[in-house]
Amino acid sequence: MAKVGIRDVAKAAQVSVTTVSHALSDAHGSRVNAATRDHVRAVAEELGYAPNRLASGLRNQRSYLLGMVNDQIATTPFAGEMILGAQDAAYERGWLLMMLDTASDPELEKKQINTLLQHQVDGIVYAKMYHQRIATPTELAGVPTVLLDATSDLGSISSVVPDEVAAARTAVRTLIDAGHRTIGFINNIDDIPATHGRFQGYVEALGEAGIDFDPALVATAESRAEGGRIAAQHLLSLPTRPTALFCFSDRMAMGAYQAAGSLGMTIPHDLSVIGIDNLELIAEGLWPGLTTVALPHYGMGRWAVTQLLDEIEASGDEEPVHMIFDCPLVQRGSVAPPLHI
Repeated sequence: MAKVGIRDVAKAAQVSVTTVSHALSDAHGSRVNAATRDHVRAVAEELGYAPNRLASGLRNQRSYLLGMVNDQIATTPFAGEMILGAQDAAYERGWLLMMLDTASDPELEKKQINTLLQHQVDGIVYAKMYHQRIATPTELAGVPTVLLDATSDLGSISSVVPDEVAAARTAVRTLIDAGHRTIGFINNIDDIPATHGRFQGYVEALGEAGIDFDPALVATAESRAEGGRIAAQHLLSLPTRPTALFCFSDRMAMGAYQAAGSLGMTIPHDLSVIGIDNLELIAEGLWPGLTTVALPHYGMGRWAVTQLLDEIEASGDEEPVHMIFDCPLVQRGSVAPPLHI
């Protein structure tokens, strides 16, 4: 089958070759009225026309390549959704995404960024495996960049992160709506934005419901199953034990399940538990399934690439955009009304 060319599209759409070129161009599409642009693009799609990206790149001085630098995201099951979202957004716009994993090695990161720049990528998504505040690598100076799951010290680069405060409010409100008034919080011990944001959301949700904050109901530990188990055992051994536990992460919630079981308690009959992450290997693997608040990794990955391409294709300097993503509740079977004792 002969390859479809731009003249074939022009003939089928009954417009000039110049009109087709402008209608299909990211840079010049605005020169054609919307109806004609949509018509030309529909005809091109129907004919299976694929633009010559190499020739277009030479004209526009673009490679149509994006780089994605990340630290261990490729080996993190739930954060891998960020990669999928980024890839989908790039593909839909006709760009190719090159991903490199730094394994959290600063020297390797420098080499990888330089490698991407040597391949003449038009921009870079700089991604972290968990929400953190960073100093942007000097190698990215002057390179169109968007931060994914991170914010910069200077705030001069567009970024996208989850709404940690609202995620915690959603979790605690879910427990309050189920009738709980004595709610324990198992928090992460690390000094990161999620630790502080989720604590703030916990306190705010209690206050909104007229429940006094009790520091004795907060325990901190490492964000893993063992930390959650130790913290839960402490909280469940209090003279007035909580009827529900809000856990910083699904892994800590798994530890809370273990602690409850060791004390002869069943979930959710004796204790309600809610987490944050929606790490399906845990949330769906526990019995009953863990009610949790999902971190929007796929959506954040899509947004990062879309924002980066918008900035690359913009005609002038754009102000940085700092996006905060909502975190939806995923209901399973770990929350129920408390026993009346």
